Amino acid sequence: MPELRQLALAALATASPDAKCAALRAIAPDCALDTAALLQPATPLPGREARPQLVMPRDVPQRALSSPAGRAALIHALAHIELNAVNLALDIVWRFAGMPAAFYRDWLGVAREEADHFELLRAHLASLGHAYGDFPAHNGLWEMAAKTSDSLLARLALVPRMLEARGLDVSPAIRAKLIGAGDMRGAEILDVILRDEIGHVAIGNRWFKHLCEAAGRDPLEAFASLARNYSANLPRGPFNLEARRAAGFSEAELIALQQAHHS
Repeated sequence: MPELRQLALAALATASPDAKCAALRAIAPDCALDTAALLQPATPLPGREARPQLVMPRDVPQRALSSPAGRAALIHALAHIELNAVNLALDIVWRFAGMPAAFYRDWLGVAREEADHFELLRAHLASLGHAYGDFPAHNGLWEMAAKTSDSLLARLALVPRMLEARGLDVSPAIRAKLIGAGDMRGAEILDVILRDEIGHVAIGNRWFKHLCEAAGRDPLEAFASLARNYSANLPRGPFNLEARRAAGFSEAELIALQQAHHS
């Protein structure tokens, strides 16, 4: 019988984005699930093709949105983030044993929606005359996944609750720039992504707080401690407080975030 976490690992190890998304969608939400299995990958993760070229964030070229190439480069960067998010959701499913069954099914659902986002953006990129892989990209999201591979609490704190929550903050400004450049389709796709990402960050918040409660830790203290221990750069404002509230951040957490930004 196929097992959900093994299938997630196999999808993560798949190099082709098309094959990866197809393998993910072939995992039945109600398929067999072994929450206790300790799995080992047979190949380096994540599976990826040679393109796009991966560079340091500072080496990703900055292009003006006033040009077609600039809009395409932005859409490509967003598509790369969404494919990384597919990998991150698949990784959390196979890597961390011993959680309730609902945890794994939650993240499988997240992976499916991230695949939808990637495919929406890739289709839009094609309408602009480009393909995924045409522009260089950076690997920041996956690098944080690698850093937190030893701790589920750290993974939840620093990927969905920090890096992906940052997407909630920057989405309105990117949407406004796309509208200003006449790219209404790009803005529509960002609306879909923001709606879904609120739910994804909420799942990260819920499971982070579940683990904190089980360990008798205060979520505020735990997050601050993990950010220090993993040398994570705290997000800079402005913050999308409405979206963060909808994603389950408490008022105390939002106050601490703003205080850290101003300190």
